[in-house]
Amino acid sequence: MLTTLGQFPSANTLRPLDWNNVAVRASREVLIDAAPEVILDALADVESVPSWSCLHKRAAVVDTYDDGRPHHVKVTVKLMGISDHETLEYHWGRDWLVWDAQDTYQQHAQHVEFTLRPEAGKTRVRFDITMELRAPIPEFLMKRARKQVLEIATEGLRERVARELSVRQREPSE
Repeated sequence: MLTTLGQFPSANTLRPLDWNNVAVRASREVLIDAAPEVILDALADVESVPSWSCLHKRAAVVDTYDDGRPHHVKVTVKLMGISDHETLEYHWGRDWLVWDAQDTYQQHAQHVEFTLRPEAGKTRVRFDITMELRAPIPEFLMKRARKQVLEIATEGLRERVARELSVRQREPSE
């Protein structure tokens, strides 16, 4: 970075890179025209995730809880040309989903939360993600990746839920 023409910043203005603290956090909220249980059902349909998330190349349930919801899930994700294979441990609540990823080649840890709150006949969905990366990524790339992840986790989910509701409405009532 040049401060003025031909001059480089002094050594005291440069901060050393902290390789031990490469955590990235992002969050976003979206209002979805569906009940919380419909949204949680969409999130539980792990095998369909690659159809609405371009980041997910593969997704498979390893095992489930007694109620049939996923417990452990294996996914292959690709973000900005970098692939990673993750094993996720899901935890479910009445109005939330949390997952944590085991250590992978690209990251030390990942924690994701979907929190759902009914609001005027719709559901406000808050998506939070924290990743502890193995190596720093330039900020301009991080901004692009953050935007893509947030867009897919919220707008992609909204579109998936809307498609599901459309299919349900077309099915004859029994």
